[in-house]
Amino acid sequence: MHQPLVAISTDVRQFDNYTWHAAPQQYLEAAIAGAGVFPVLVPSFGDRLDFDELLSSVDGVMVTGSKSNVHPSLYGGDASEANGPYDPARDATTLPLIRRAIERGVPLLAICRGIQEMNVALGGTLGTEIQEREGSFDHRAPVSDNQDERFAIHQTISIKPGSCLAGVFGAGDIKVNSLHRQAIDRLGPKLQIEAVAGDGTVEAVSVRDSRAFAVGVQWHPEYWVNSDSNSVKIFRAFGDAVRLHATAKAGARAAAE
Repeated sequence: MHQPLVAISTDVRQFDNYTWHAAPQQYLEAAIAGAGVFPVLVPSFGDRLDFDELLSSVDGVMVTGSKSNVHPSLYGGDASEANGPYDPARDATTLPLIRRAIERGVPLLAICRGIQEMNVALGGTLGTEIQEREGSFDHRAPVSDNQDERFAIHQTISIKPGSCLAGVFGAGDIKVNSLHRQAIDRLGPKLQIEAVAGDGTVEAVSVRDSRAFAVGVQWHPEYWVNSDSNSVKIFRAFGDAVRLHATAKAGARAAAE
């Protein structure tokens, strides 16, 4: 089976006296099993990387979730220890990669931290500790040492009629998981809302007039990709877009020869 290459973001972490550039296995499993693509980890070296060269070699980009938050200085906010941890090397890599992928029409799927990076990359801002806002639900993970309980599907969101995701899930309500304490505040001008929670929190966005699939989701479909139908649908849609891009790129190369 042909597996087109998809660039996957990485976090910078310290383990065993080494600096690691890594991604959680759930995202890599979802890329392979759900989207049918070959995940390629992109080290977080910022402007030392040639993003155009990378995007000429891959057919999609997936921006993963993470425990770290986008640094508030990138959207006019105030950094605090309580709002951390931060990963400035990742920010310096993912934000320009997101912008360039959209400009070049390379399919993009951004998850959790990824949707927040997507919004900041396109001129939006983030709200922090949203569970403290009046009228807001508590979107944080349930307190548990059991990962299945933390990632349990329990929150209802509404998919906008006529949106990109309405073509994936159908319009109306679906259930997802919820493990975040930040969310989109001011929407980036190039983005449009795809789904919201019952308290109005933005749960999914897409790029307006995008040349390719370019979607961000606030929940974690990667965790249940092997057992939940809605979780796998988003990865199948992304994988289909990646293969379409790969086919178009191959056709353009053949025509030029």
